[in-house]
Amino acid sequence: MSRPRIAITVGDPAGIGPEIAAVAANAPDVRAICEPVLYGPPASVTFLPGVLSADAGRASYDAIVRAVGDARAGRVAAIATAPINKEAWSLAGLRWPGHTELLAELTGSPRVAMMFFSDALRVVLATVHVALAEVPALLTRTLVEATIELTARELPRFGFPEPRLALAGLNPHAGEHGLFGREEARELVPAVAACRARGIRIDGPLPADTLFVRAVRGEFDAVIACYHDQGLIPVKLAAFGKAVNVTLGLPIIRTSVDHGTAFDIAGKGQADPGSLIEAVKLAAKLAAK
Repeated sequence: MSRPRIAITVGDPAGIGPEIAAVAANAPDVRAICEPVLYGPPASVTFLPGVLSADAGRASYDAIVRAVGDARAGRVAAIATAPINKEAWSLAGLRWPGHTELLAELTGSPRVAMMFFSDALRVVLATVHVALAEVPALLTRTLVEATIELTARELPRFGFPEPRLALAGLNPHAGEHGLFGREEARELVPAVAACRARGIRIDGPLPADTLFVRAVRGEFDAVIACYHDQGLIPVKLAAFGKAVNVTLGLPIIRTSVDHGTAFDIAGKGQADPGSLIEAVKLAAKLAAK
């Protein structure tokens, strides 16, 4: 069988993306299962390592747009992305807060979600790049139901044919029957009930301080977290450098790393390519299916 062609975007060219992308593209275990193709600025264009700039932000954006175009046209089977710098995107006048939102618009996908996938723990985020103060208003029954449904529909591709899901509560002790907040009773409980009525195996909302321990021990196949850090802190504690960021709900396969641009070590040869290697390998495995 021919190996699938996997696009690797190098991310912000002033960060660690170019160096880890080069290592990942030449890793023997990567080349054994796919043909990696690097997407980045022309070799003649140089960027100072660790220096934030609008030009670097625009270059990372342009590479993503080209890779998505090739994926949609069938010239590559999947995309694995190195990290972009959100501040550089802002300096470049780009209005998307990150990869996920841009990919959704480029592919016309009405409902997407960010999942962090590892052997130890899988977490899907209901809200992503928003201020914590905005989360309660955004966490509606409609959003939570849609996120649960998307997760249940997508997880079979990752080896969980009948996924066991759990929803984390927003407030301490999942609200403690209204003592610490009403969001659970008003939005989360009805969302879970509606999804269970449609045959989805979902429990919750459950107290987040113990839920992730239960998931790591194997009680649940994936956890839906209410906000960014609620989900990413346990994933990075359990599997930092091994977790893969996957965008659910796209018509193309997209995986990514579990870390940022690391400007402080860019160009010093200290960056760990492990997460990007895992991202490329997962993209290739999904493409093969």
